[in-house]
Amino acid sequence: MIVIQDFETPAGEMILGSCRDSLCLCDWKKSRWIYRNLERASRILQAGIKEGDSEVILLAKSQLNDYFSGVRVKFDIPLLLTGTPFQKSVWEALMKIPYGNTVTYSDIAEEIGCVSAVRAVAGAVGANPISIIVPCHRVIGRNGTLTGYAGGLYAKRLLLHLELCNENGLTDFKSK
Repeated sequence: MIVIQDFETPAGEMILGSCRDSLCLCDWKKSRWIYRNLERASRILQAGIKEGDSEVILLAKSQLNDYFSGVRVKFDIPLLLTGTPFQKSVWEALMKIPYGNTVTYSDIAEEIGCVSAVRAVAGAVGANPISIIVPCHRVIGRNGTLTGYAGGLYAKRLLLHLELCNENGLTDFKSK
């Protein structure tokens, strides 16, 4: 069973999902892809979906609150990635991006050894079902601009600003 629960963050409302003692979903409620990601997880895990609570969801809430408070820069929640082998390779590359840094889609394509697959990498980044924890917000366009984000560009900008402020010792990221 996939247990889901809504979770409000300073960047917007999310849905957290757990299955088999691992987090399988941390997605933006307003994302047009939320139901695709939830359906994919349900199909791959061969699990139904119900609202509720779990220890993993409680842990995810705690760690996300710490992240937004500027206390946490790394997550140690057990993850259950539900995607194709290619998508998983992209998501694993995303988890290597250091806190407070950004990379391009081309950088990710190079990291996974598929230099010519930049568009496929962008698609896999967009299909990431575990936002923030698998930090797809740290991927920007080749020209340095912010590109699409499931939580919206406001959320992406806020997350990057939070990390930049924390890296520079600023504590009130919202007012900077």
